Amino acid sequence: MFSGFKRSLPQISIFHHPSSPPSIQALTLLRNALSSPYPPGKQSASPLEFDLEVIETKPPTTDQLRTILTYITPPKSAAPPALSTFLSAHPALPGPGEQPQSVKGIVSLAEQNPNVFKWPVVVDWIGGRASVGDVEGVKGILEAIRQQRDGEVKRDEVDQPKGWFS
Repeated sequence: MFSGFKRSLPQISIFHHPSSPPSIQALTLLRNALSSPYPPGKQSASPLEFDLEVIETKPPTTDQLRTILTYITPPKSAAPPALSTFLSAHPALPGPGEQPQSVKGIVSLAEQNPNVFKWPVVVDWIGGRASVGDVEGVKGILEAIRQQRDGEVKRDEVDQPKGWFS
């Protein structure tokens, strides 16, 4: 009776920079997945359904970056990935000893000089997946959404009632 309440669209955010080729490719890929058959070569497929939020030239906030770090941490890994994951190889990047050592420092550096940030950052907030500076990672996020749409994988426990209702 209430199964309609369980379904929610994936919430995808892309932190995009228009001068970054991987960011342009990722945004095009996301927009095409919303408007054209997905996967692209399968004409009988329907477009994917998700809410897309484009945040242009602004890095994620400190809290968002902390959450994203948990999404890109490999399963069964005790240590989160290095903060350098979010930094590009831009010449303006401080040397290894001078790089930020905190999430707040990464955000501050990215706000001062967007060229040192690794664009794009694409996040599936509902599915708990993220990709940093990597178009292949975006394809992986879209493929996971497609598998869920096509019933190849069951919905994660995110949509299952907890506690009193279970």
